[in-house]
Amino acid sequence: MYEFFDLTLSVFASTIRLAIPLILAAMAGMMSERSGIVNVGLEGKMLMAAFAAAATAAVTNDAWVGLAAGIMVSVLLSLLHGVACITYNGNQVVSGMAINILAAGLAPTLANAWFNRGGQTPMLSADGRHTAIHLPGIETVGDIPVIGDVYRLLISGHNMLVYIAILTPFIVAWILYATRFGLRLRAAGENPHALDTAGVSVSSIRYRAQIGCGILCGIAGAYLATAQSAAFSQNMTAGRGYLALAALIFGRWRPKPTLLACFLFAFTDAVQIRLQGTVIPGIGIIPVQMIQALPYLLTILLLAGFIGKSEAPKAIGLPFVKDR
Repeated sequence: MYEFFDLTLSVFASTIRLAIPLILAAMAGMMSERSGIVNVGLEGKMLMAAFAAAATAAVTNDAWVGLAAGIMVSVLLSLLHGVACITYNGNQVVSGMAINILAAGLAPTLANAWFNRGGQTPMLSADGRHTAIHLPGIETVGDIPVIGDVYRLLISGHNMLVYIAILTPFIVAWILYATRFGLRLRAAGENPHALDTAGVSVSSIRYRAQIGCGILCGIAGAYLATAQSAAFSQNMTAGRGYLALAALIFGRWRPKPTLLACFLFAFTDAVQIRLQGTVIPGIGIIPVQMIQALPYLLTILLLAGFIGKSEAPKAIGLPFVKDR
């Protein structure tokens, strides 16, 4: 019984760690898409931020400087997306995919040119990584059966970026529903002409949303390279940007349901890791490829069942042309 409990806690702890980049990227996409700008470039922003964070941390031996570099690069890509879609009214999906393709080629190329390690950055030291922190009372509470295990594995023992990410959906919800900027951001995605009639610049609101999107994608990428891993490697985002976008759609562009969707996808990912090498009586070992496909199969099934029920912002994907 205790072994099952320990296994369950281990899966839940893995779920939290795997959910962090999904949560940050999904909230980034929410900031962008609630303002009316489709953002399929989450994957590329995360990948470039991961490279920038790992490369900078490797040179400076400082994880926080690496985080700042990752955020800066991601914000620049978000502004590039904004220029293409907001200023020049370009196709938002094409712009996002261009960012993904650019990042997929540029990041490993720069890594190979600068570090000559086959598209990877050097392994980071402890100072170059965001390491686990232990919350107060771990020595006392940790010895209590059950409660101590939960506190030690699920609540304590994570790095600072994990706690930032867990708070992010609540901060985003507060911004969207309890601030004047959030009201204007939602109006930009629902009825930008009404917002323009009220004397508010739609372009300014959307650009500010892109900056917020870039900051969150930068944190997500830095987490992958300097917290969850200890270096940048080629294609290390592994489709997480697309999964975050699916969680955003499944959560109907609302923070709390999107948060739950991210945890659901992360839980599936954690389970598939545990299932690798499992033997089923009468069948044998489950193919690794089939197990690894579980999160993506779940994504397809959920979107196939719920996409028709989701209501996107009414002006999403539509270029805003100011009335004359």
